[in-house]
Amino acid sequence: MFAVYAREPNPENPLDALTVGERPDPEVPSGWVKVAVKAASLNMHDIWTLRGVGIKPDQFPMILGCDGAGVLEDGTEVVLHSVINAPGWQGDDTLDPKRTLLTEKYQGTFADYVVVPARNAVPKPAGLSFAEAATMGTAWLTAYRMLFVKSGLRPGQTMLVQGASGGVSTALVQLGRAAGLRVWVTGRSEEKRALAEQLGAHQTFETGARLPEQVDGVFETVGKATWAHSLKSLKPGGVLVVSGSTSGPDPSADLQRVFFLQLRVVGSTMGTRDELEDMLRYLDLSGIRPQIGKELPLSEAAEGFRLMQEGATAGKIVFTTEAR
Repeated sequence: MFAVYAREPNPENPLDALTVGERPDPEVPSGWVKVAVKAASLNMHDIWTLRGVGIKPDQFPMILGCDGAGVLEDGTEVVLHSVINAPGWQGDDTLDPKRTLLTEKYQGTFADYVVVPARNAVPKPAGLSFAEAATMGTAWLTAYRMLFVKSGLRPGQTMLVQGASGGVSTALVQLGRAAGLRVWVTGRSEEKRALAEQLGAHQTFETGARLPEQVDGVFETVGKATWAHSLKSLKPGGVLVVSGSTSGPDPSADLQRVFFLQLRVVGSTMGTRDELEDMLRYLDLSGIRPQIGKELPLSEAAEGFRLMQEGATAGKIVFTTEAR
């Protein structure tokens, strides 16, 4: 089958390890299902996989792609839940110490076919296109959990999103606006800030700018470059929800500010299958649709990877298999 995969880890020049070509058709273990992929979206996790982060060397070659949408052999249209749990795990999917994501142990979605446990194939709402549904499993589910499960924020409060144009950030803007929060966003360029306003942000600011007032909650995926600003932007008792660290994982913790102002720093990772189902229903009911910045055929995946590595994103980058 046709696939886009990491040939080997390359920490210094990750795109040099990106390969487009043929891979063996997948075998389908008992309890798993085969999905004909219609669309799959690109995540920073795929860049990290090319670098060899979070994956053992003997797992290569690895088909990339953490999430996607497609069709089961019986014709059912599905969205993929990317968190693969250990057999018999009970409880929050994200707390399973033996959990793994697609592309860490199991082959990913940038291919004609992918196999997943049957519970990880969630029915797709008819109102979502395959390209829209392909953004749900990682970026949108991460944003949904950050906002509705982890933050504790209420309608009418003010939230700050650090970074204006990435997949998680654009999802947070749209979800926050729809939920009745006042949404502020920082962005590095006028173009990125304009996108956030188009998606519903009430105000946008240059990265690191002093805000008109402190906020109730900050949502972080950037890490070291924005961490100090995030802490300074919070009201006493405010919450900082973090799900990524693309600019580096080791900022100053600024513990005096954290304990003196009684700030909450909350980690958040992906989401559960139940949360994915809830989110899909929410989008279906509300009419919210994800911002897709670029849609490319899977055969042109290298261009999408280049754009993501350069930070030239305006929403999600989605690959489709329809042209094949």
